[in-house]
Amino acid sequence: MAIGASAPVRVETYQKAPSAFARNAPGYLFLLPWFIGFFGLTLGPALVSLYLSFTDYNLLQAPHLVGLDNYARIATGDDKFISSMKVTLFYVVCSVPLKLAFALMVALLLNRGIRGLPIYRAIFYLPSLLGSSVAIAVLWRQIFDGDGVVNTLLWYVLGINGPSWISNPNYSLYTLIILAIWQFGSPMIIFLAGLRQIPTDLYEAASLDGASKARIFFKITLPLLTPVIFFNAVVQTIDAFKAFTPAYVISSGTGGPIDSTLFYTLYLYQEAFGYFRMGYAAALAWVLVIIIAVFTAFSFLSARYWVHYDD
Repeated sequence: MAIGASAPVRVETYQKAPSAFARNAPGYLFLLPWFIGFFGLTLGPALVSLYLSFTDYNLLQAPHLVGLDNYARIATGDDKFISSMKVTLFYVVCSVPLKLAFALMVALLLNRGIRGLPIYRAIFYLPSLLGSSVAIAVLWRQIFDGDGVVNTLLWYVLGINGPSWISNPNYSLYTLIILAIWQFGSPMIIFLAGLRQIPTDLYEAASLDGASKARIFFKITLPLLTPVIFFNAVVQTIDAFKAFTPAYVISSGTGGPIDSTLFYTLYLYQEAFGYFRMGYAAALAWVLVIIIAVFTAFSFLSARYWVHYDD
């Protein structure tokens, strides 16, 4: 080997590893619209309303802090808060179980393998899409009005002169409960999906053992369907607490007659946009949030005693 020969020099280049943010930049870019919506339209307004709940604000003047005065008035000196809460709780307690029971009954019928199932499923789901709209509320008002469809049928079929269901405080809230039950399509679709997940070999084994249909329903179907029932119960209860449009349209925004349809959300709306007491309305909104949060927490705590999962 020649001493003076020069060996090739190996040049190694080192590149700095990209940071975690640079590696995930495309993902953050796709998430950017969601971040803008969450912070700009959800979290931001929620924090502002929490601040306004401690103020006296009427949209025309700058808000000034009043401490816990709004919450103290809700707790001690607001009769309409009590009446609206009673109406809302009665509506929730009556409408949610009846809606779930009706939805489960229809789902059981559709799960029997009838022909044209997609058509029936679409027809039954349609009320859930239209039920909370203003048009359906107006139609509901025409049906249950003094000279509406219900009273016309009662007169021609049974010869009964029915009352004005909407104008009578004894019946007005029940018309809204019937409207809520009519919107059974969404929980029905979820029940139907849950029924399709139950293994058929369980039904076959029960039939071979001579179990009746009622025993099969209460010992197999209902226990295995409890996770779906739990989900539907939580979602439908939260929706019932937030119900607004039917009561607003049917009572023309007054909650009448005699506050019989004064939902909590409708009372909140009246305080905010009828009397421009935005600070007080914000406090009412946060009380509703706390009530729904307590109900949801109680539901999850009680689920361990009656909801049966596969494990």
